[in-house]
Amino acid sequence: MNPIENNDNRYFHRIHFAGEATLSCEEKTWSCEIIDLSLKGCLLGFELPWQQDLEKLYTLTLPLSEETQIKMELTATHVVGNKVGFKCEHIDIDSISALRRLVELNLGNSALLERDLLALSE
Repeated sequence: MNPIENNDNRYFHRIHFAGEATLSCEEKTWSCEIIDLSLKGCLLGFELPWQQDLEKLYTLTLPLSEETQIKMELTATHVVGNKVGFKCEHIDIDSISALRRLVELNLGNSALLERDLLALSE
């Protein structure tokens, strides 16, 4: 499969999203900044360089409103200083619906979103 209109070999369109979120694993919790977000993962920024276990499963919680949040289970894919790329391993139906709407609004093109959803299902 070829990347869709990307120069950096990503299969999913990423949206720039300036927002605060929480990442957790077992008993630890970190505040983080969402740098970009897609249907299949995210890039997060942390206050300090990332030195946590890359093999663990993390949970990202991104509040969108008092009633709506996106919750994803993630694994780390790459680390550059205090920025960490994560791949989505699991997301519930309510969270994927909210994420889909957020991506659709930010892409401004529902055809691009449909391509991403098709790639996600393959």
